[in-house]
Amino acid sequence: MQYQFIGYWGYGFSLELNNIIAKVTGEENTKVLDFSLGKIICGVSYISPKKVTITRGKSLIASISASGFSDSIDAWVKLENNQLILGREPFGRVPLYWVKIEKIIWFASQLKFLLSVISNPDVSIAGFYGYTCFSYVPTPLTPVENIFAIPAGVEQIFSHPETYTQQRYEWRESLVQIEDKNEAIKQLQILLKSVVYRQIINLPSEPVGVFLSGGLDSSTVAALLVQAGIKIRAYTLDFGEKYFPEWQYAEKVAQHLDIPLVKVSVTGKQIKKALLATVKALDLPFGDGVTVPLYLLCQTASQEVSVIFNGEGGDQLFGGWTNKPIIAAAVYNRQENFIEQYLPTFHKLWGYEKQIFQPDFYQTVQNISAEKWIESALDDTFCSGLIHKLRRASLMLKGAQNIHPRATNLAFANGLVVRSPFCDLALAEWTFRLPGEFNLKGSNEKYILKKAVESWLPPEVVWREKRGMGVPLNYWCLNELWSEIRQWLNPKVLQAEGRFISDLAITIIQGKLGGQIRNRRVGEILWLLMIWEIWRVTILGESTISNFGYNSLWLPPWWWKWIEQVKS
Repeated sequence: MQYQFIGYWGYGFSLELNNIIAKVTGEENTKVLDFSLGKIICGVSYISPKKVTITRGKSLIASISASGFSDSIDAWVKLENNQLILGREPFGRVPLYWVKIEKIIWFASQLKFLLSVISNPDVSIAGFYGYTCFSYVPTPLTPVENIFAIPAGVEQIFSHPETYTQQRYEWRESLVQIEDKNEAIKQLQILLKSVVYRQIINLPSEPVGVFLSGGLDSSTVAALLVQAGIKIRAYTLDFGEKYFPEWQYAEKVAQHLDIPLVKVSVTGKQIKKALLATVKALDLPFGDGVTVPLYLLCQTASQEVSVIFNGEGGDQLFGGWTNKPIIAAAVYNRQENFIEQYLPTFHKLWGYEKQIFQPDFYQTVQNISAEKWIESALDDTFCSGLIHKLRRASLMLKGAQNIHPRATNLAFANGLVVRSPFCDLALAEWTFRLPGEFNLKGSNEKYILKKAVESWLPPEVVWREKRGMGVPLNYWCLNELWSEIRQWLNPKVLQAEGRFISDLAITIIQGKLGGQIRNRRVGEILWLLMIWEIWRVTILGESTISNFGYNSLWLPPWWWKWIEQVKS
């Protein structure tokens, strides 16, 4: 189990600040390490369910590694020349937060610790709006006013509590591209093997786990571990026969590699039971429907292994399938604003603001530009080629702000460390030397990766058309999870909250939002809204009104669809 931490730096009284930490951790005898810096004071407390020994360098006072490697840290706190340095690696695997209160900078590895430091925390309007646009809160914002997140790849250096500078790592296209495809394939094979070798050096003697979706990335990781002689157990999700059976491809891979495969059955009933635990584990609101199934996957794996490998990051490195629509749009609609073309690829509520927010709240968010949260990722300065530009954006946005931090938090909550071979800086920088056509050849995405691993895996797995993970949110939300939708999206509650329109759930079900919000997107958006409501009440502690009394959502979804059909 990884430890977490909370600390402070600035001008104040150590005894008073240490007492605040003790209240945050809930332990009367919380040990706080104090660092004497002259007039500036600094302290940090490590939080763990068991006693931990912290290894620190000369300037390093706190750090976390998602993978469990002491020499490969993902988030860190340093003291150098009386300056406070808060930093994260470029893939964004472990979050790090800070808040300024008077002349003290508080920092913590989990948002919930800082919520206890602030008196009367409020929702950040910009952070909340960002969540509705992306399904995650864009850094450096958090969903809480005045609490901020250190962006991935950034070191933030405080010389005084009032001022700071930043040093930022930038993903950039290499000036020299690899022209020989066969040479690129050989280099990639060597790189992949060396990455996995580095990640298996300190493995325990018992088997390790692999999350095997049946897709190319996780299958490649499993194959590499088998080649390295590692005993592994694979885990895959099973949503039932009536949904697209991804587990069948995972089964083909497991048989090909001769490894045991555990199918984790996921039903609406199980989702309902794990819903609150998942939201607490994530710490931040993440509105992607795969989070609870992944929590259940971690829960099952944790009963047998302590280290889990995954294939997260492969889409970002090799131009995964989600890039194809935006590439087509860029080719055929060159006159349009590219940033405005990119925003709809998140398939959330950007562009629907007037239809989903109450009038007063809508006037407030009109002054907030969602474009500014992605413009740096799409900056032509660093990548001139379209594929590289999209890969940079995917690494900075969908990877670093969504996929990787949620995977780490879910693993940590279940006592696992998580290793992601595609989150390797040397490998990632090498991919920026590949010409675009090596990644997308005709309709074949990840072409170079497929060529590199085609002899390691069954051809029907390597060359099949990519699909997203088929989480049946639409069915769940309109059936087994309808009681949760009814509770959390109660029109009276939404009206009192003052953000969403009161009958938003009915509006969505009846298809009145139009555009992309139809068919399977209905379930995705209902889920997005429900997760926010659960988070704001259970994590932030916002008050809510009673659910008793009349609630129009007592009527089933089919009723509201039928009523709309009758009207039309």
